[in-house]
Amino acid sequence: MDLQLRGARAIITGGSRGIGLAVARGLVAEGARVALLARDPRRLDAAAAEIRRACPDAEVFTAAADTTDDAAVRGAVDRVVAAWGGVDVLVNAAAEPATGTAPPLAELTDGDVAADFDTKVLGYLRCARAVAPHMTRQGSGRIVNISGLAALRTGSVSATIRNVAVAALTANLADELGPAGVGVTVVHPGVVETERTPGLVAARAAATRLSEQQVRAQLAGGNSLRRIVTAAEVADVVVFLCSPRAAAVTGDAIGVAGGNRGAVHY
Repeated sequence: MDLQLRGARAIITGGSRGIGLAVARGLVAEGARVALLARDPRRLDAAAAEIRRACPDAEVFTAAADTTDDAAVRGAVDRVVAAWGGVDVLVNAAAEPATGTAPPLAELTDGDVAADFDTKVLGYLRCARAVAPHMTRQGSGRIVNISGLAALRTGSVSATIRNVAVAALTANLADELGPAGVGVTVVHPGVVETERTPGLVAARAAATRLSEQQVRAQLAGGNSLRRIVTAAEVADVVVFLCSPRAAAVTGDAIGVAGGNRGAVHY
């Protein structure tokens, strides 16, 4: 199937690693131009170089910006628009991943929750707000927000709040921007195999005296596949949602966690 993404202009926040980088690879494979946005210029350069090695003809743009800074976000989007004349796709993936065990209520601070919310919810809002005028002006566009399975589970107050909020943001943006031809969706990954995962597994194994194989089994135990889903597998779904082929999907949440074991959704 031709996803009709050849020449599309895509901005991926959190694009220097993890799911964001995997999505960038997937979009490039479909012929899209990708602008990687993240805080660390060195990681951005390394990510762009990796993509170009794999695909020498790829058009890759980098923009160092912190999504908690509205002026920086607007400046990065302006640079992309100046280079390419517009934006067709935004993938919001810039967020601090949940690691370790969530703190109990007595140890959870306002600052911890506020920082998570500022990065993942307000950061996504800032980016969407910056690209929306360009998309609505041209009458088309796709925004995909990377949330998380914590939106459907308890266990971390902060993670649940921020991920539910991303889903709520998505639905509101979809209703407002839909008449102008802009689709907005949210995906909920669970535990995902990225470059951070080996370190996380090793640290948990050391803390619990379990083998790394046992830790991996625990991490994957909540999904139906009983294995950790890869970043590339998440990216495959996201790339489709970025495409005009997904025009009929908007405002909805899509699970990409290998199944949410034990839950019934209808």
